[in-house]
Amino acid sequence: MPEMLGVGGCILGAIVLVIGGLLLRSIRLLYEYERGVVFTWGKYSGTRGPGLTIVVPIMQSMRKVDMRIKTAEIPRQEVMTKDNIPMLVNAVVYFKVVSPEDVINKIENHVYAIRQYTQAALRDVIGNGEMDFVLTEREQIAESIKKIVDAETSGWGVDVESIKIQEVELPAEMKRAMAKQAEAERERRAMIIASSGELSASENLRKAAENLSKSEGALHLRTLQTIRDIAADPSEKIVLFVPSNLGSLLGSFVEGKK
Repeated sequence: MPEMLGVGGCILGAIVLVIGGLLLRSIRLLYEYERGVVFTWGKYSGTRGPGLTIVVPIMQSMRKVDMRIKTAEIPRQEVMTKDNIPMLVNAVVYFKVVSPEDVINKIENHVYAIRQYTQAALRDVIGNGEMDFVLTEREQIAESIKKIVDAETSGWGVDVESIKIQEVELPAEMKRAMAKQAEAERERRAMIIASSGELSASENLRKAAENLSKSEGALHLRTLQTIRDIAADPSEKIVLFVPSNLGSLLGSFVEGKK
C-alpha cells in the first residue's frame, strides 16, 4: 500500500508539472509596439493586442509583429539616365506595418521585398529622367518612387512613410566637365559685370565733361585739385603746369600771326 501511494504521488506530481509547464507556455506577453497573430490548428484566428494573452498549447500558435517604423537601406545602384549618363545612387526607405495579419499571411519577408521593390522603382524613375533633373529634383524623384512602392506594398499590410535619396555620385569625367562649365559661367558673369561698370563709368564721365564745359573756371579748378592730389604723394615728381585755356590761347596766337 505505501508503495502504491508513492507511485501515485510521483504520477500526480508529474501531471502537475506538465500542467504547470503548459500553463506557463500558454501565457505570452506583448509589448505596446507589438501585435500577435494567432493561428488555431494552422488557420488564422485573430490578432492580439499588447499585454498578457493566453495561447492554448499544441492547438494554437502565435507570431509577433513589430509595429514600429523601420528602415531599409537600398545599396548603391549604378543607373543610366535618359541622356546616357551613368550615376551611382543609394536611398533609404522608412516604413511601418499597419496590418499584422497581412504581413504574416501574404508575404514571407516584407523587409526584403520592400528593399527589392524600391531598388527596381529607383532604377525605373531615374532611368526616365535626365541628369540635371536627377541632380536638382531629388525630392520629386523620391516622391515618385514612394508612390510606386506604396501602391504595391499596401496589399502587404505595409505603409511606406518616406523615401530619401542619400547620395548621387557622378563619374569623375563628368565632374570635371561640370566644373569647367561652372567656371566658364562665372567668367561670363564677371565680364558682363565689368562691362556694365565700364559703361556706367563712361556715362558718368560724359556727364561730368558736359558739366565742366558749361563753366570756364570749372576745368581749371579740377586741374588744381588734381595737382593737389599729386603733391600729397611724397615720391619725386616733375609737374608741368599747363594753362587750362591753352587751346584758346594758341588759337588767338595763330589768328594774330595771320
